[in-house]
Amino acid sequence: MSHVFKHSKVSFHRSLFFFGVGIFSIFMSTAFLYQYNREMLFRKELLNSILQTYNYSILNNVEQKGPANTDLDAITESLTDYDLRVTVMDLYGNVILDNRSGENSIFNNHTDRPEVLDALIKGEGYTVRYSNTLEEPFFYSAKKSDNYIIRSAIPYNIGTKLYLSVDKSVIFFFVAMGALFIGMIFYFSFRLGNAISSLREFSKKAEMDELKDLDIKLPNNDLGEISSHIIKLYTKLNQTKQYLSLEKEKLLKHLQISKEGLAEFDKDRRCIFTNTLFIQYINLISDKGLNSPEGIFHIDELSRINYFLSIHQRGSETINNSEYWSESITINKNGKTFHIECIIFQDKSFEISINNVTQQQEETRLKKQLTQNVAHELKTPVSSIKGYLETILGNKNVSQDQMHQFIERCYAQTNRLSDLLKDISVLNRIDEAGENFTTEDINIRNLVEEIFEDSEELLNEKKMNFEIRMPDNIMYKGNPMLVYSIFRNLLDNAIAYAGDGKSIIVNCYRQDKNALYFSFSDNGCGIEDQHLNRIFERFYRVDKGRSRKLGGTGLGLAIVKNAVLFHKGEIMVKNKPDGGLEFLFSLS
Repeated sequence: MSHVFKHSKVSFHRSLFFFGVGIFSIFMSTAFLYQYNREMLFRKELLNSILQTYNYSILNNVEQKGPANTDLDAITESLTDYDLRVTVMDLYGNVILDNRSGENSIFNNHTDRPEVLDALIKGEGYTVRYSNTLEEPFFYSAKKSDNYIIRSAIPYNIGTKLYLSVDKSVIFFFVAMGALFIGMIFYFSFRLGNAISSLREFSKKAEMDELKDLDIKLPNNDLGEISSHIIKLYTKLNQTKQYLSLEKEKLLKHLQISKEGLAEFDKDRRCIFTNTLFIQYINLISDKGLNSPEGIFHIDELSRINYFLSIHQRGSETINNSEYWSESITINKNGKTFHIECIIFQDKSFEISINNVTQQQEETRLKKQLTQNVAHELKTPVSSIKGYLETILGNKNVSQDQMHQFIERCYAQTNRLSDLLKDISVLNRIDEAGENFTTEDINIRNLVEEIFEDSEELLNEKKMNFEIRMPDNIMYKGNPMLVYSIFRNLLDNAIAYAGDGKSIIVNCYRQDKNALYFSFSDNGCGIEDQHLNRIFERFYRVDKGRSRKLGGTGLGLAIVKNAVLFHKGEIMVKNKPDGGLEFLFSLS
């Protein structure tokens, strides 16, 4: 069974306080010991000087009277009240006299005694040691003359110890100084610790992004000033970060709604950013389903981009700050044309962009085709009108009936020309100035019924049935003229091509808060599937000969598609399983 011990973290000011107290204690202890030893040495020197005075007096008596005539007890009594022990030795350390010895006492040679040895070398010496003779400790002081060594000693008892002890005032001084300095250390470590704690609190709040309501109190010192500068720098950095974050968000939104597929990769080919179009485009290009942007490096059609990256992005060649490497290719896949560009930046990261240029190419083709078709469509009625008028003007034998017939044909061609110009005008207005169309509330049911009434005679001629399946009050906000064009052109198209005796149904099969969904169908012969994707093109005709006999400008379904797109809807067409065409469209 394992136990986990959690050690509480000591605060900074406590650590600083203990560290300061430790350093100060070492310093104070060293100073106290040094002062203590000096005081002890001073007192020993003072006691030694007193005993040396005694030694000097005794030495004078011994040299004047000789050892045999010297009464040591009398001399000591005249000198001091201390229990003084006196020993007289020759220069070889042999004891001549000792006032504490008995008559039969035998003394060893004293040259091995520390005080005697110092006296022989230095002239005098002292020490504290235990006396084996008297079996008690003494403070010894020895002095050497030309003939003798005099040693005096006092017992090292309580009185002597007190005399040699350090003055208590010194101890009190060191204790007071220690307490004062420890208090000062605590005060400054506490203030410094508060400043550090404020910075710690600031750093924690900054990490958790909770600085909005933070009130940090800083000390009025250098550390507080430094902390204040750090907080100001952080505030500016945070403001810059928020600004960059906002700009980044705006950029990412812009890239997401961009009309081109974009992806950013690091130098190891890991995706940093991609938008939705990029994933869609690489899946259109690839023959396999790809669910990640990195799948682009496995598409055979993009081997040239891979080769470009392997040459430059992984090489040792560097890029100047003002330069970059780029490569672009154009490929055609699944009926689409894509322009793909790869750019390698200074840090070897790179960007790949994919543009679907199919529409641009298609628009170029359609514009060219439109010009040709307009010229062709205008040429036919103009040539007919010109031919009839030339016949009338050049042939004086034309009867009134023939002239009237030719003029009627000229009038019919003029109407056809007028309808063509009107439809071209509508398409141009939608394409170039769609914002000029006004919108208003429209009752769709009433509008479709109005179209039915306008076309009822023609429907009766062809014995066709027209059914409206939608609520009575189905309202929509749009442009009345364009919405009218949608239903009218679809109806005209069905009348022209569905066939006699057929049925036409217009149905609003769904409504929600975003759009209205319609189907417009007939049970006629329909058209071949190969034409379904092109019937909304301008002037496109499935059967040109039949279409010209039935009239029409070839722009009706193009107007329908553009009017639906103007109202932010979509339109599709399919052949019904039981025969006929069905147009499915929405109005948002």
